[in-house]
Amino acid sequence: MSSSHDSARAGLVAGAATADITPAGSVFLFGYPHVPRNSTGVHDPLECTALFVSDGEASALFLAHDLIFVPRELVLEARRRIAVKTGVREDAILLSATHTHSGPVLVDQIGNAADPVVPKPDFEYAARLLDLIVQTASRAVTAAEPAEVGLAVARAEGVGSNRHDPRGPADPEVPVLVARSVKTRQPLGCMVVYAMHPTVLHEDSTVISGDFPHFTRSFLRRGALPAGCPILYHNGASGNQSPRHFTRGNTLAEAQRLGENLGRSIASAIATISFTTEARVDARQGWVELEPRAFPGPGDAERVLAGARARFRELKAEGAAAPAVRTAECDVFGAEETAELARAAADGRLKAALAARTPAEIQAIRIGPWTFVGWPGEFFVEYALALKARSPRTHLITLANGELQGYIVTPDAAAQRRYEALNAVFAPENGNRFVEATLALLARGA
Repeated sequence: MSSSHDSARAGLVAGAATADITPAGSVFLFGYPHVPRNSTGVHDPLECTALFVSDGEASALFLAHDLIFVPRELVLEARRRIAVKTGVREDAILLSATHTHSGPVLVDQIGNAADPVVPKPDFEYAARLLDLIVQTASRAVTAAEPAEVGLAVARAEGVGSNRHDPRGPADPEVPVLVARSVKTRQPLGCMVVYAMHPTVLHEDSTVISGDFPHFTRSFLRRGALPAGCPILYHNGASGNQSPRHFTRGNTLAEAQRLGENLGRSIASAIATISFTTEARVDARQGWVELEPRAFPGPGDAERVLAGARARFRELKAEGAAAPAVRTAECDVFGAEETAELARAAADGRLKAALAARTPAEIQAIRIGPWTFVGWPGEFFVEYALALKARSPRTHLITLANGELQGYIVTPDAAAQRRYEALNAVFAPENGNRFVEATLALLARGA
């Protein structure tokens, strides 16, 4: 299946654009429960960045945002309006979130319903955001010029690891796609995918920030790429990936150190890229029916919560290592969310939230020999590794085109009752469903 773009230009063209999507004034910074964390300033502007690629017959448009989530409803309306303005087909437009925890609330998560400090989404900001997304996409298409593209795979060092076990499953590979002008040989735009939670900054940080991805982009713009070059940062399967075992503190200085570590790896890869003007573009879309998680009764959920709180108190009293204490604290957050989800399942509130998210979208956009797959929500890295093992040169972007009100974990994680599993609303078996449905989508018409 191919996407179309109303253009008489022949051959490969590309264009990119960036916009500042920082909310005005003070906003609640979403990502950590129970803390009335209102912004006191802006450390770095949040970005919406677009990359348009067309082979003269088929087109694709990627957009990345410094947001914790991009709601499905916003994605659908943005796609509709972008398609009208540019001619790029709706199912060839991918919108992702970097998942920064230092930005505004855009999704009403049912698991947070009992948290008195988390406000409802800011719909006025969402309306302004929608306008900016459409404008940025349109500018990227308008800016398109004859181009060549290339991709290299960097290896991230010194940034993060598996959240629960630093020796556990992880994906240090970072695909780096660059489009550059045929005329000037200067980069037009760059796109990277890295599977890591951008959570160096914690509850005590009250500035708006893109976290370490901001510093990665800044580093690249000071050397490997021109100043101001649009850089799309997509999050990979980071559900169980975190910088917590690599940070010396939860500070902006640490976010800079880790972000620049990643930037150096990406810069080295950029220097090795070979470019081509012959890349063909293709976009496909598929769907996955999701099974809900089996929820405990409210009483059982409260007993799990009591046990998680006791374990957290015990580790703090023992003076355990900071990563272990943080993991136990996150397990408390997950148990609190399970208790709320159990109540919502019992009284019927959960049914509508689940129905709005299934079937879930799978998107596959191919540029030459490389395929970028978009899945909504937060997935454990094991599913990305399984997909890559069976489909080399396939790179997974998560938090794409919506969210799933929680994580897609592995069966082992569900059995261990860790934070992510306690936070989930869909069953772990759905992860393999995404893998198999994606492979079938890629094979269709191949």
